[in-house]
Amino acid sequence: MAHLRSRRRLALAVPVVLSLTASLGFLPGAASAAPQTASAAASAEGPTLPYLVNTKTDHRTIESVKKAIEAAGGTVVIAYEKIGVIVVHSANPDFGKQIRAVRGVESAGASRTAPLTAAGTTDEGAAQVLSAAEAAKVAKSSAAGEEPLEADQWDLRAIGADKAATINPGSKDVTVAVIDVGVDDTHPDIAPNFSASQSANCVGGKADTTYGAWRPVDADHYHGTHVAGEIAAARNGIGVAGVAPGVKVAGITVAEPDANQLFFPESVVCAFVFAADHGVEITNNSYYVDPWLYNCMDDPDQKAIVDAVNRAQLYAQNKGTLNVAAAGNSNDDLDSDALVDDSSPDDSTAVTRTVDPHKCFDVPTQLPGVVTVSSTGVKGAKSYFSSYGDGVIDVAAPGGDRYQIPDTPSANGRILSTLPNNTYGFLQGTSMATPHVAAVAALLKSKYPWATPAQLQALLKAQADNPGCPTDPYDGNGDGVVDATCVGGKRVNGFYGFGIVNALRAVK
Repeated sequence: MAHLRSRRRLALAVPVVLSLTASLGFLPGAASAAPQTASAAASAEGPTLPYLVNTKTDHRTIESVKKAIEAAGGTVVIAYEKIGVIVVHSANPDFGKQIRAVRGVESAGASRTAPLTAAGTTDEGAAQVLSAAEAAKVAKSSAAGEEPLEADQWDLRAIGADKAATINPGSKDVTVAVIDVGVDDTHPDIAPNFSASQSANCVGGKADTTYGAWRPVDADHYHGTHVAGEIAAARNGIGVAGVAPGVKVAGITVAEPDANQLFFPESVVCAFVFAADHGVEITNNSYYVDPWLYNCMDDPDQKAIVDAVNRAQLYAQNKGTLNVAAAGNSNDDLDSDALVDDSSPDDSTAVTRTVDPHKCFDVPTQLPGVVTVSSTGVKGAKSYFSSYGDGVIDVAAPGGDRYQIPDTPSANGRILSTLPNNTYGFLQGTSMATPHVAAVAALLKSKYPWATPAQLQALLKAQADNPGCPTDPYDGNGDGVVDATCVGGKRVNGFYGFGIVNALRAVK
């Protein structure tokens, strides 16, 4: 099953964060040596791998680099000329080294460590499907005017989303794109608000807009449908309600269709560009880009991944799209000097390494201008799994916590939302917190339609409620061991950033 990553990033507004651009993606790196000839490149065949080649954005340079790619034994899948990113397939084991020596190439490297045969999400544990009998029990507890399963949606009440919906449920002119494993738009709670014209399948790096291409391949690819329901499930007398039940939601599939559901960078590049070019106001990113949990800039392949995805998400920001992403479920201090990564690369054989999260970046969550989200439970405390970090987390939101038990019919501390095939279920994770923030951002965009991404991020922080660092040592799972240390004050701190988002305050 897919895994999700933690993330860190400066928590200030976009103009400040954009100062990181040089270190994250646009470092000089192109020498002027010529590539090998095609015959030389073909002399050593290996498995076919995808590559990201990042160049200057002028047409002449891109055309020159395309010729060099062919000469080095590569095939261009697609060229995103506006951001200077070219997706390539090559069986030449020296392709990366050769193409990095070409004039005009600023960075280049393989986006995977395993051959092209055959994504990571941020949910913590498998979905708990709500049975028909359990749903009927919950429905008996719902109050007049509520959705049938709303009694189990403690998260809506925690951020005032139930009351906010009576004031402003959000505008149909605002769309949140769920970049994920696919969205089941046939679900009766999602169908009323689904935007097919802003949906696509980006797996492999090239958008497929065939009708229905955005749908999950099977019921096990449920993550994106759950996220979509949290954002915009309609208040239509069926099932659950979303935080912003009046806005539109789109699906952009980036996860591989197999059981691992990995999210490779070329697919994510495609998703950000597609969202921006199709007028999406907000993207929800409840994943990390595979195969590296952290991408270290001293590795040419990982550097190319950071560069390519950063170019794409900055392109989206510049077109007016706010990108919101999950902090991850490792309970890591993302402002620490060192973290252990024993899961990368996740598409072949992982090796244990120690990384500095200030130099090795979780993508896209650690990129400039992206809103970083931590998770809370029903008690308003940090979820036991949620990563954190002073100066890293922007805002927090309900993502569930099985140790924080609500007074609801199902007494389930996870988040209830939609699943494929007209079903419902509980999940927990920073994956579930992120759509709450994306939805509140959509409410803010509905109220302030001319707000830029930087302004929306500032509004998110301004309307948040910050409980401050806990006064007692933090023991998330109740085993008597201190699990994390909160650094910061009442206004901003490592557990909650600027605070827990508040939908009611956003619409008022």
